[in-house]
Amino acid sequence: MKPGQTQRRPWIVGVSGASGTPYAASVLRALLAAGESVDLVVSRASRLTLLDETGLPFRDAHWQDDLREWLARGADGKPGTFDVRIEDVRHWSAGDLAAGPSSGSYPSKGMLIVPASTACVAGVALGLSKDLLQRAASVTLKEGRKLVVAVRETPLSGQTLRHLVSLDDAGATVLPASPAFYAGATHIQDLVDFVAGRVLDAAGVEHGLYRRWEGELGGGSRAT
Repeated sequence: MKPGQTQRRPWIVGVSGASGTPYAASVLRALLAAGESVDLVVSRASRLTLLDETGLPFRDAHWQDDLREWLARGADGKPGTFDVRIEDVRHWSAGDLAAGPSSGSYPSKGMLIVPASTACVAGVALGLSKDLLQRAASVTLKEGRKLVVAVRETPLSGQTLRHLVSLDDAGATVLPASPAFYAGATHIQDLVDFVAGRVLDAAGVEHGLYRRWEGELGGGSRAT
């Protein structure tokens, strides 16, 4: 590091194979809008989900072009909805277990797994570290950094519930991807942004993704 240069401390964002890639896109856009740096890990399974939900690929060799197209797309699938700059994103291949986030000495603010599949939840809870996403989550826990797990599944089996309790006991924040309606949602993007906003609330990152509860009944119905 050069004298006077500030050390980069990104948020690690892991995208697993659960349905809900629009949640990940909203979180990524909001982090970048807040001036945060991002280290991105997209699992192999999530690339299939992304292709299924959006028709878009995510390829290691073309990740910048693919990420720009993905983040520009709204939750309704309309391209060109958002204008996003990705200069502060660093991508790591999910199979690269020698990547920076695989080590506790690599500086980061914490990790957000959005969405988190039940397989991902199990892997992190059991410390399997079968890929970089799981390894980075294990490192985040052992270093005492913030880990937010936005689990996206319904119904939840007893086994998954036990894994989620284990993560809570280990210090993670378990955040079900459950949209709320008091904020006056009028579009699918509003529901997606509510969940993304709650993820960022748990991480302590400022955003303006949803209207907050102000103690006034009926406020959501009057939201514009």
